[in-house]
Amino acid sequence: MSQKQLKEAFISNLNGTSLLEISAGLSLPPLCLLCRGLLLILYYLHHGKPVSSRKYSLLLDFLVLVSPLLFSCTVLSPFIFFIPVILAAFCAGIFSKIYSQRKREAREPFGQIVKEFQKACLDPECIPAITAFRVYVNVLTSISILAVDFPQFPRRYAKAETYGTGVMDLGVGAFIFGNALVCPEVRHKSHTTQPRLSSLARQVFSVWPLISLGVGRLLSVKSIAYHEHTSEYGVHWNFFFTLALVRLAASLLLAIFPKHKAWLVALALAVLYQLLLSTTSLKAFILHGSDGRDSRLGFLDANREGLLSLFGYLAIYLASVQVGLWLLQRRGSVRGWLVALGGLALAVLVLSGLLQLCRCSEPVSRRLANLPFCTWVLAHCLLLLALFVLTDLALVFTKLLVKGSSVPCCWKVVQPPDSGKKHGTEAGGRQDKLSQLCLISAINKNQLLFFLLANVMTGAVNILIDTIHSKAAFTLCILHLYMFFNCLIMYILHARNIVLKFW
Repeated sequence: MSQKQLKEAFISNLNGTSLLEISAGLSLPPLCLLCRGLLLILYYLHHGKPVSSRKYSLLLDFLVLVSPLLFSCTVLSPFIFFIPVILAAFCAGIFSKIYSQRKREAREPFGQIVKEFQKACLDPECIPAITAFRVYVNVLTSISILAVDFPQFPRRYAKAETYGTGVMDLGVGAFIFGNALVCPEVRHKSHTTQPRLSSLARQVFSVWPLISLGVGRLLSVKSIAYHEHTSEYGVHWNFFFTLALVRLAASLLLAIFPKHKAWLVALALAVLYQLLLSTTSLKAFILHGSDGRDSRLGFLDANREGLLSLFGYLAIYLASVQVGLWLLQRRGSVRGWLVALGGLALAVLVLSGLLQLCRCSEPVSRRLANLPFCTWVLAHCLLLLALFVLTDLALVFTKLLVKGSSVPCCWKVVQPPDSGKKHGTEAGGRQDKLSQLCLISAINKNQLLFFLLANVMTGAVNILIDTIHSKAAFTLCILHLYMFFNCLIMYILHARNIVLKFW
C-alpha cells in the first residue's frame, strides 16, 4: 500500500466510543477553565495584583487550557475517567486555600457569602460561557484533525464509518451548534426596520469566505493527492461547503418563519428527514450509492453524504438558534443564571431520554445525520454549555471571596442598575488589561483564521512526517508545537488588536 492508502485506511472503518466516555471528556475543558481562574485569583491573593507579563500569561493559558487536552486524547486516554476527578480535586484544593486565607482576613460567615453571591448582579452584555464553548470547540477540533493521524490518538475517538459516536463526530455537530449561537438572527433579536430580503442578501454575501475556503481545500487536496476519507463527505464536498450551505438555508427559513419558532422548524425537519430515511431507499443510497462512486454518474451520487446530511445539520443549526435566543435573554443576576442552569440541565435530561428512545430504532450516524445524531449533538452540546455556565458561576463566587480579583473571559460583578453607579465591583481598566492577556479572547477574535491555520498546518505536517509510525514522545512534541504556534499567532494578533475579517 502507498503512504496515501495507508493513511486513508488508518482513519477508515471505525465505530466510535461510548457516550459515557465522551461525557467524561466534555468535563475537561470547563475544569481546565476553572483551574486557570482559581490560579489567577490565588496569585492575586498572594501578590495583590494580577499576572502582568504577557509571556507568562500565554504560557499559563497554554499549559492549563490546552496542554491537558492534548495529553487526554493521546497518551492519557486510557485514564480519561480519572483525569476529571484529579482536576476537580486540584481545583477543590486551590479553592480551599483561597477560602481559608480569605477567611482569616475577614471573618464573614459562609452563609453570608452565599447570600451575597445569590444577590450579585452580573454584566448582562456578555455571556462568557458562549465564548468559551465556541473557542474550545475550535481548539478541540484543531487538536483532533492532526492528532487523528498519529497512532497515539485512540481509534475510537475518530469519526465512525457508518454508525457510532466518535469524539470527532460530535465535534462536527458542535461546530454547527457554536456557529448558530452567535448567528445574526440571534444577535439581532429586536425587530429591525430593514426588509427581510435585504438581510437575507447580506447573509448570502457573508458566506463567500466559506465557499472560497471550500474550493481552496478541494483544489489543494486533489492537486497534491492528499489522503482523504471519501465516505466522510464525498468526492468533492467538504465541511466548509456544509457550513456555508447550512447557514444560507437557515437564513432563508428564518426569513420565512418567526425566529422564536425555530425549534419547531428544526423538529419538523429532523423528523421528516428521519421518516424519509426509514421508509424509502434514501438510507441505502447514502450508505451505498453506486459501488464505484463514479462521479460521472452524477454529482449527487459522488457527494451523497455531504449533500443529504445537510438536512440533519440544518435541523441542528435551527435548534441551536433557539438556544441562542433563549441564552441571550437579559439575565442580570446570579439568581437568574442559576435558574437558567436548571433549564439547561432539564433540557439535557430530556434530550438524553429521547436519544435512548431514538437509538432503539436506529443507531447514531454522522454520515446520515439522522435524528439520533441530531439529538445526541444537541444533548452533549447543551451539557458542555451548562458546565461552562457552572464554571463561570463558581469563579464569580470565588471572586467575591477575594475583593478586587478578576479573571479574563469571566463574568464581571457589577452594581445593580438602580444604584446610580457606573463602575462595578471589578475595575473596568483592570478587566480590559486582563482581556489582553487571555488566550480565550485571542482565539475568539480570529476563530475562522485559527481553524484555517490549523487545517493548513495539519496538511503540512502530514506531508513532511510519517505520522502513523511516530513514537509517543515525538507525537506529543509535534502536537504541542503545532498548537502553541497556532495559539501564539492568535495571541500576537490579539495583542495588536488585529481582526482578520474583511467580509
